[in-house]
Amino acid sequence: MATFVHLAPAVRAARIRRGGIKALGADHRERRGVFLFPVLDSYVLTHQWLRELARRPGPRGLVAVHVRLPDGEEVTVGRYGEREPEVTTAARAVRRIRELDDPRGWEVFLPRAVARREVRYVREVRQLHGWRYRPDAHGTAPCVCEGCRDPGLYGSRRLAARRARPEYGPALPAGTLLARLGRAELRGDTAALCEVLRWYRLRRRGPLPRVARLAGHPDPEVRQLLAAAVAGWSTPGVDALLRELAGDGADAAVRRAVAESIAYRDTPGADALLADLARDPDPCVRDAVVDGLVHRATPQAVALLTLLADDPDERVREAVSLLWDEDETEDEGQCGGPEARRA
Repeated sequence: MATFVHLAPAVRAARIRRGGIKALGADHRERRGVFLFPVLDSYVLTHQWLRELARRPGPRGLVAVHVRLPDGEEVTVGRYGEREPEVTTAARAVRRIRELDDPRGWEVFLPRAVARREVRYVREVRQLHGWRYRPDAHGTAPCVCEGCRDPGLYGSRRLAARRARPEYGPALPAGTLLARLGRAELRGDTAALCEVLRWYRLRRRGPLPRVARLAGHPDPEVRQLLAAAVAGWSTPGVDALLRELAGDGADAAVRRAVAESIAYRDTPGADALLADLARDPDPCVRDAVVDGLVHRATPQAVALLTLLADDPDERVREAVSLLWDEDETEDEGQCGGPEARRA
């Protein structure tokens, strides 16, 4: 028999003693089951998930539920975040983790509920063991860049103020940006224009008629950054400006920037523009369109991907093929792959 520990809120202790552990949803694929970790010789490693689970919303205080499973019980084992954890038995999962030099961040998933008879006992545990965020996070300066920082996380505002970096701060006021834009245009300072456009990308809305004049700027980098800046805006007229930039015949990099920027833009104009860019003469633009279609589960997107699957450029065909393979892996048997879509 393999022995595991499951960390649960203390308020559920009596319920677990009476009826076992319920199978809860585990991830975006709606797996239901129970997360476990083998009981190791090290108390700290056995209860390593304590502090990480304790910082999440919910009741305060955790208890350790010791569970005993048959050696042949089917489970999955792997590091947190693995898309395809290894399917194995309970005994082999324990052996696998015991043999690791560093088992921090590993977990075992039982795809069912734990019955009452499988619960050995429930006990209190010290709440100060384990890691937070990720193993070895302690002593590492947190990153406050736009991609890593979570604006809603407790203490994130104080952290951003303590480790202030102007390039990752909140967008500047509209009046300040307009003044900088005007000065940069008067001086013909391309670098300053690019910096202003980067700030505009952090805003949800902006003075579209004012920045739209940059669509005719002679520097292609300015036109590329303009596409990235306005693609996230909800301002009326953005789709028309993006279409103008997508018709840039002087530089394919500008058209590619448009295709990349509208990947997450959910408007009829963006859908129509992607359809036009899918027939662009430059293969790099068509390749960027494939990335944009990944996030669109519509019949039109499937039709465009089917069209690009027969593209004369090998890179585009390979990108579509990788997308089909990923779809088949995640949703096998439901969509039927590229042949079913073509049918």
